[in-house]
Amino acid sequence: MGVLSGSLILDATDARGKLANKILSGMGAEVIQINPEEKGEQGRLRKLVKKADVLLETFPPGYLASLGLGYKDLAVINPGLVMASITHFGQSGPYRDFNSSDLVDQALGGWLSVTGEADMPLKLFGEQSYKTASLFAVNGILLAVWQRHESGRGQHIDISIMECVAATLDHVLPRYYYSGTIAKRQGSRHWNNAFDILPCRDGYILISLHQHWDTLVEWLASEGMAGDLTNEKWRDREERNRNIDHVLKVLEKWTSSYRVEELVEKGQLMHFPWAGIT
Repeated sequence: MGVLSGSLILDATDARGKLANKILSGMGAEVIQINPEEKGEQGRLRKLVKKADVLLETFPPGYLASLGLGYKDLAVINPGLVMASITHFGQSGPYRDFNSSDLVDQALGGWLSVTGEADMPLKLFGEQSYKTASLFAVNGILLAVWQRHESGRGQHIDISIMECVAATLDHVLPRYYYSGTIAKRQGSRHWNNAFDILPCRDGYILISLHQHWDTLVEWLASEGMAGDLTNEKWRDREERNRNIDHVLKVLEKWTSSYRVEELVEKGQLMHFPWAGIT
């Protein structure tokens, strides 16, 4: 039994909404696929809407309404229907009718401005913008279903994939509004130098650059690899950040002497949040 056991979800999505349906199904909902573009499916949709809780769709803005299947039309049949529409740029605005893709959504939403090397943006693996939009859609659907318990009415949820990407920029917007800082790409290094990916003999490792600093330096020193990092000045985090390239040079020489598995295992024993990169 899940929180959505007994609920009926109508799935009229493409790749942009598949994760949302998978999550909703995992919560116990029954999911029925339907394609209003196929012959006979429009009548089937109107019939199923009578008992459906949610309709999730990814058609271009206005398309279902042109078939007499927009939210206003379906809400007449079932006032409690929750309809979620996932599109690239939302149901309104100057971009609503533009074609797009996962790559374009990642770029316009801002991810590519902070992922990759300084001179080369890096697209996130897979269709991450679509998966992100699905997560936002699930949250919206759950909130709308919960509100329906009090209001007795459904609502139309407008999910813009580009806006979902922009909403997950982590540090980018707060830093800009707080200090005017414009975030930039800096490879594998975390924006505040908390983590970086360094080479080992047989691969790469994600390591923390500041956590348990004294323990890390003591470890390097015991192997004769600490260089000048034993100097008292390096205990100051701001000093390390100001000279992060030098700190990384010393650490890279050390990590390169280890195998990934060996370094991760020893690091975890000392409570360092490190992980191998495959």
